[in-house]
Amino acid sequence: MRAYSSHKDIIKLVNKVDSVGLVPTMGSLHEGHLSLIRKALMENEKVIVSIYVNPMQFDNSSDLKKYPRNIKNDLQKLESFSDIFVYTPNDNDIYKKKEKKKKYNFSQFTKIMEGAIRPGHFDGVATVVEKLLRMFNPCNAYFGEKDFQQLILIKTLVKELKLKVNIIGCKTIREDDGLAMSSRNKLLSIKERKIARNIIRLLKKAKQLYKNSTLKETKSEIFKDAKLIKNLNLEYFEILDLSMISDFLEEEEEIRAFIACKVGKIRLIDNIII
Repeated sequence: MRAYSSHKDIIKLVNKVDSVGLVPTMGSLHEGHLSLIRKALMENEKVIVSIYVNPMQFDNSSDLKKYPRNIKNDLQKLESFSDIFVYTPNDNDIYKKKEKKKKYNFSQFTKIMEGAIRPGHFDGVATVVEKLLRMFNPCNAYFGEKDFQQLILIKTLVKELKLKVNIIGCKTIREDDGLAMSSRNKLLSIKERKIARNIIRLLKKAKQLYKNSTLKETKSEIFKDAKLIKNLNLEYFEILDLSMISDFLEEEEEIRAFIACKVGKIRLIDNIII
């Protein structure tokens, strides 16, 4: 494992490699990220792991400031991996001076949930992902299903821009109590961490309710339940038939429940197939 701040140095090293995988991250690495890297190493000769907290995708400057960063710890976690190159750029390596995020015309799916709550967020994500994909031209790029709406956005981006890369979604890795692994989890206090266990409980409850209830009844019951949980503020809860809203899932009867909430001041999201 070697770390590089210049993408040109990495390109020289992977130039003659048959297959290259890309795992874009914002650092503060956890087992979820490491699982993406392991999968990428199984399917590619070399793997590039980018560590970069992208300011373009934050709609709140205080959220950007408090986003957890520990590059030294991240690099230690990656030391055991061979055949990976770590890209650790700063803002000047990615963006030109005064550069703004691109505006994309994505599907309606990006205008609900995260798209509605965080205006401009997906444009910011797409801007940096497009840069990384064009920079390294990987054969495959890997993203976690916890950010499922983002995963569909990136697949849409690649299709629209006709980029020659396979976008591969990887299952959400969870803590022992079911909480989806996230860099933000470490910002939770011990008390908040216990409250956060309710996120997967609400999703599993929705899965059970949905078997014998209408969509409206299920959502109503989850909102009622969530209101009773002290210090958990629900931002949205949705159940969507993805075959109706995504070209990439139209042949599958996949229905997912999505949730976003704040536990104290920490914002968490999750989803499961129901």
